[in-house]
Amino acid sequence: MIPLSVLDLSVVTTGTKPAAALRNSIDLARHVDGLGYVRYWLAEHHNLASVASPAPDVMIGQIAAVTKHIRVGSGGVMLPNHAPLVVAERFKMLEALFPGRIDLGLGRAPGTDGATAYALRSRLDRREGDDFLERLHELILWQTREFPSGHPYHNVVAMPDDTPLPPIWLLGSSDYSSELAAQVGMGFAFAHHFASHDAVDAMVRYRNRFQPSAWSTSPRAILAVAVIAADTDDEAEKLAASFDLNRLRRDRGQYLPLPSVEEALAYPYTDSERTSILRNRSRLFVGSPATVQKTLQPLIDASRPDELMVITAVYDHEARKRSYSLLAEAFGLAKQAA
Repeated sequence: MIPLSVLDLSVVTTGTKPAAALRNSIDLARHVDGLGYVRYWLAEHHNLASVASPAPDVMIGQIAAVTKHIRVGSGGVMLPNHAPLVVAERFKMLEALFPGRIDLGLGRAPGTDGATAYALRSRLDRREGDDFLERLHELILWQTREFPSGHPYHNVVAMPDDTPLPPIWLLGSSDYSSELAAQVGMGFAFAHHFASHDAVDAMVRYRNRFQPSAWSTSPRAILAVAVIAADTDDEAEKLAASFDLNRLRRDRGQYLPLPSVEEALAYPYTDSERTSILRNRSRLFVGSPATVQKTLQPLIDASRPDELMVITAVYDHEARKRSYSLLAEAFGLAKQAA
């Protein structure tokens, strides 16, 4: 069976404040650590009422400290928001504290709106445009220490200097991201749950064009998918009502806390809104474990990921834990862990 992992946004709901959402993330990480999940990644988002965590590195340390087996990483650090030296230092420090259990996933987007992105970077520099490649190159140089003689950073050392950077993954939702990950020879994680680009094309393109590097001798591909599982199809569909309304609002630029099932079911949807919901359902897998596995399998077969990373956003925290438990059983993880 394919390995499973978790992508967590520390989702805020109308009944769960941000501080409680962060504690729920720690509780969920403990839960899936005992189920055989491979890794647990935390996202970086800013100025979103629906997402509690803007600092994945802080959460990584907290979660790694209370788990035993699962790898913990960023899904991801939005590199344009940070000085590469700061990223290098923080993740080398995490790797030193939790050797062999940390991942560094990097994203190109700011993870927020334009004004907030400006606020994040206004005191750093004044570079304009997409400077992700420049920042990625600098991050690598903090690891290799190959700044040329005479460069102002030549004698600057990213501490702790006896610890390497953890494995680097490039995150993306487009063909550009897949080609970049292939060219630099790094792991690639594709965000099927919000991408408009075809996941199969991106994953196959990455494998076909991969160039071995010091970071990886072979392609390593993760497919991130949104899943809501419950004991029955009807129960899962009911849980998914919160997602449907939340996604509809996001499409209008309303990044609100996740509504309750009751609020979502009572919402007076228009015909056009119901059409939008059906369209958005192409990015969500809903049902009993058997149903989810059946609907996911064609995508798995076509895209050939090394690992499936699951994001489950439901209103009730215990229902979310139950969803991950059911998936672990369906994919044989609980048996493997035992």
